[in-house]
Amino acid sequence: MNANVLPAKPAARGPLEIALLATATAAILFAMISISLNQGFWLLALLPWAWLLVRRDIRFSVPAFFWPLLAYAAWSLAAAAVSIDPRTSFKDTRDLLLILLIPLVMAAFRRFADLKFPLAALLASGTAASVMAVIQFLGRDKPDQRIEGFMSHYMTQAGLVGLFIVFALALALFGKGRVRLVWGAILVPSGAALLMTLTRNAWLGVGAAVVLLLALWKPKALILAPIAAALLYFAAPGVVKSRVLSIFDRSDPSSYARIEYARMGLKVIGQKPLFGTGPDTVDELFSDPAYGLSDYAQKSVHLHNNYLQIAAERGLPALAAWLAFLAAAAVALFKRFRTGGPAVRPLAAAGLGALALLLVAGFFEYNFGDSEVTQLFLLLVSLPFAPWAGEPKA
Repeated sequence: MNANVLPAKPAARGPLEIALLATATAAILFAMISISLNQGFWLLALLPWAWLLVRRDIRFSVPAFFWPLLAYAAWSLAAAAVSIDPRTSFKDTRDLLLILLIPLVMAAFRRFADLKFPLAALLASGTAASVMAVIQFLGRDKPDQRIEGFMSHYMTQAGLVGLFIVFALALALFGKGRVRLVWGAILVPSGAALLMTLTRNAWLGVGAAVVLLLALWKPKALILAPIAAALLYFAAPGVVKSRVLSIFDRSDPSSYARIEYARMGLKVIGQKPLFGTGPDTVDELFSDPAYGLSDYAQKSVHLHNNYLQIAAERGLPALAAWLAFLAAAAVALFKRFRTGGPAVRPLAAAGLGALALLLVAGFFEYNFGDSEVTQLFLLLVSLPFAPWAGEPKA
């Protein structure tokens, strides 16, 4: 169940509420444009939110899935304390503050009228990122250059654009009126932007999310998924086709490296099952001959797998808590999708799609360790639980 953040007094919106709404919306606006501005505005949003809590104008309330995520954060801190490199681990644990986005989102967008602000901001952010990707693609230096948009790495760009596509598709399928057309239209440039990253894990994650959303929309429409995938493949440029085929090529360096990472991850987990090596320290063992990583694999900084990375650097209890968070979120989102009104169902579907993307792509990439991706993911799974969504007229 969702415990709503309720105003202590049903009065007109005060200056602190306006400040919270404005800073949270600004953070979303820069979600796919600038990580510095994005995080800066989320930090600013903490100030009015904290003061509203102190004044008891709102209550600290969160969806039930917040608590296993908090347990994950607590165990991560314990793992940092016994880390092989405590300084590095405690520095990495700053990202645990991202879980505060869940109560922040619920407090900032408490009224139905507030919904238009985050949606408009996210649409603008995704559009800008897609346009930038097209510009970079047209001006690329070589055919196989991987497009990174406004981000510092193409993997981050792929994760963000993938989540944006899932959100846009959910609103296009389950929205009403002109909203469906607007979000449906943005799928074309954002889909192209995703292909330009040449990032296979994101393609697979988005594919899984599309299948899930089609199944929720009209199960018979699932027949369109393989047809669309085939048409997209044959229409794609050669560099995209080569990248797709490399998924099945075990001699591909990046593909084989993931097999190496899996072997190493399991070995580390067997050696340190409770607390792992400590947050952000697994890569310090990459050069150890005992793990047998190739020179190519040693160049990475993580295991390219959410499940192995979390267990290897934080321990199996942390992985269990993280999986409990995902399971609780999936159950809550599906319930909201089944019982919610016409304004809630698209958001719940988007949250379920985001979960599918994270789960599938996470087998091949440590996307939960990417703060930009994590922020957008937490936003998408939290929006359906804003207080207005629980109202009968929602």
